[in-house]
Amino acid sequence: MHKWLSSCTIAAMEKNKQQLMQRTMELQKVARKLARIEGLPVVVGEGVEISTREAHTIQAIGEQGPLCVKDLATCFGVSKSAASQMVSKLARKGFIVKQPSAHSNKEIELSLTAMGWQACRAHEQSHGRDMARIVEAMEKLSPGEMKTLKKLLEIFSEIADERLNSE
Repeated sequence: MHKWLSSCTIAAMEKNKQQLMQRTMELQKVARKLARIEGLPVVVGEGVEISTREAHTIQAIGEQGPLCVKDLATCFGVSKSAASQMVSKLARKGFIVKQPSAHSNKEIELSLTAMGWQACRAHEQSHGRDMARIVEAMEKLSPGEMKTLKKLLEIFSEIADERLNSE
């Protein structure tokens, strides 16, 4: 009987392992979809589009007030160089203005132009519906489910940070 119980436990562990692998693959599939969404355009006006990634940068500057490049890099978990490249791109397109910081000669403050504010509003409209649906769905989760979701996101974030920092 003991041997039978042991083999049942091993079989159950294997089944759980397979289910965990399947769930992990489902999460990776969702991550790939979200990455594709980041590349979709946000229509700012007639003939003017920006990527979702650009819109998120514009939104961060709009919501958090004047930011420096370092703050932007920290906000998005990217290198200062990557943030600087995005800033230069958005400045060339006329969405943001770079000005010397009032409190530091070395820092540049970033703020939105009128077109930047227009892009910020366009982004809010395009993503507002999605965010409302996400919030509505999350409100239906139990405290235990929310705790599990939070823990899973922490695990994935930690693994992603380790991977990105090793490159």
